[in-house]
Amino acid sequence: MLIIEDNIDAADSLREALEFSEHEVEVAYNGPAGIAKARKYKPEVVFCDIGLPGMDGFDVARAFRADDALRGTYLVALSGYAQPKTCYERRRPASINIWPSRRAWSGLEQALARVPAAKTAPEPMHESGLDEQTPGPVVN
Repeated sequence: MLIIEDNIDAADSLREALEFSEHEVEVAYNGPAGIAKARKYKPEVVFCDIGLPGMDGFDVARAFRADDALRGTYLVALSGYAQPKTCYERRRPASINIWPSRRAWSGLEQALARVPAAKTAPEPMHESGLDEQTPGPVVN
């Protein structure tokens, strides 16, 4: 797995949680570094902050979909402020697989369980990849 997040504390906290669940995790703190790490490590799942400075998460997602080696990567958007309905026009062309609600943390394993076992074409985007009824802290 790869986390692309400019908030170092948030990125490192998510990495620790995923490693606690026995996942192998790499972290990049900006879009270009994330793409470079993805090309090197070929993660099956990428958690990408939408509000990255410079190359934002939408640009990162489009870069993944345009790259033959990364096209099948499962993309999960992370955002502490962008609402799904307000970003619809931007996220659809970026082919983001899951756009979790702001209460995403408690449903993280549920989202990971939906990742296809084999790398194939991306699944259709979900309005919300997680259980909206389960409260949890905001993941930025």
